[in-house]
Amino acid sequence: MSLDLARLRAETPGCAHVLHLNAAGSALPSKRTLDATLDHLRLEAEIGGYEAAAKAHADLEGFYPAIARLIGAAPDEIAFVENATRAWDLAFYSLDFKPGDRILTCVSEYSSNYISYLQVARKTGAEIVVVPDDNHGQIDLGALERAIDKRTRLVSISHVPTQGGLVQPAEAIGRITKQAGVLYLLDACQSVGQLPVDVDRIGCDFLSMTGRKYLRGPRGTGFLYARQATTAHIEPIFLDNHAAKWTDDNAYTVRDDARRFENWERYFAGVIGLKVAADQANELGMEPIWARLRALADGLRRRLASVKGVTLTDLGELKGAIVTFAVAGADHVALRDRLRAQAINVTVSTQFSSRLDLKGRGLVNVMRASVHVYNTEEELDRFVAALERTIR
Repeated sequence: MSLDLARLRAETPGCAHVLHLNAAGSALPSKRTLDATLDHLRLEAEIGGYEAAAKAHADLEGFYPAIARLIGAAPDEIAFVENATRAWDLAFYSLDFKPGDRILTCVSEYSSNYISYLQVARKTGAEIVVVPDDNHGQIDLGALERAIDKRTRLVSISHVPTQGGLVQPAEAIGRITKQAGVLYLLDACQSVGQLPVDVDRIGCDFLSMTGRKYLRGPRGTGFLYARQATTAHIEPIFLDNHAAKWTDDNAYTVRDDARRFENWERYFAGVIGLKVAADQANELGMEPIWARLRALADGLRRRLASVKGVTLTDLGELKGAIVTFAVAGADHVALRDRLRAQAINVTVSTQFSSRLDLKGRGLVNVMRASVHVYNTEEELDRFVAALERTIR
C-alpha cells in the first residue's frame, strides 16, 4: 500500500505554513484530528462537559479498540493518560521496590525516566544498572543477559531515544526478559506511530506513549499499555473513584482492567482526538508509514553528509525517522532559531534529555530534524539549502 502524499499534505493544515521537521517534538495533526478535538470542545461549551461526554460515549469508548489495534493489544489493556511521562510513571512507581532490587536500563535512557530511577534508588535502596552499548551504539544484548540476576526487578528501556535515530532491539530484549521472568517497561514515546509496534512480539509488560509525536494527536494525551497476564496484580500508586470502588467503610476494590491507571477527570476532547489520530494511522498502515519515514530520513542523512562542517550523530544498526547532526563551530540553539525565522522547524537535543549518552560521546548538544509522512523530498532539499546558507 502506497501513501497518497498530496492528500496527506492537503489534510495537514500546517503544511501550508511551515517546513516542519520536528515530529519527534510535536507532529503536525491532520484536519480530521483537529476537527474532532475542537468539535468536542465546542460541544462542551454548548451543552456542558458532562452532557457532552455522555453524548460522545461511543467515540470515547472507541479510543480503547483503536489504540489496541495499533499495538496488537486487547482493549482492556489500554488506559488513557495525559502524557507518556505520566503513563510511564504510573507503571514504574506502582512497583514495590525493595533494598537490593535492580533496575536495568540503557545508556540512551531519557532523563525523566532516569531521574525516577535515582529517586526510587535513594528512597528504597534499589540499584540502577546501566547496560553498556554494543558496537552499533545500541544496548548490548549479551551484556543485558549477563546483568540479569535473581535481584533484577525491572528492565526499562526507551525504544527510540529522543536524541537520535537509534531504534533499540525491543523484541530481542523482550525475549531475554521473558526467559528470565523479569518485568519489562518500554518507553515507546517516539516509536508508536513511527514504526510497527506489536506488544505480543515485543513481549513488554508495560508500554507508555504520548499522543503529540508520531501519532499526530493532540498535546496533553497519551496512553499506558498494561499486559493483563503479567500486571493484573499490580495496584496503581494512585487510585480514585474511577480506578476503584469504595465498597465498604474500610474497603475498596480496584478495577481489573488497565483503566485502573486512569483518572476519572481527563481531557475528553483529547481522548477523541487521539482516537481519530490512531484510526488514521491504522487506516494508512504502519508498514507503509514506516517505509516512508525511513526513506525520508535516509535521504536527509545522505544530503547532510555532503554539507561541509556537518557530522551525523545517529547511532544504531537500525535507524529511524529522527536525524541528528552537529555543525562544527556553530551555536546549535542560535542556528535553530535562525531556521525557525525562515519557517523551518527543527530542534536541539541536549544532555538535559540524555546525559549518559551525549556526555559519554562528548556532545554538549545536537541538532535534531525529525520527518513525518507529510514531508517531501523537495522540503528536504529546501531545508539543507537553508542550513548551508545559514552556517556560511
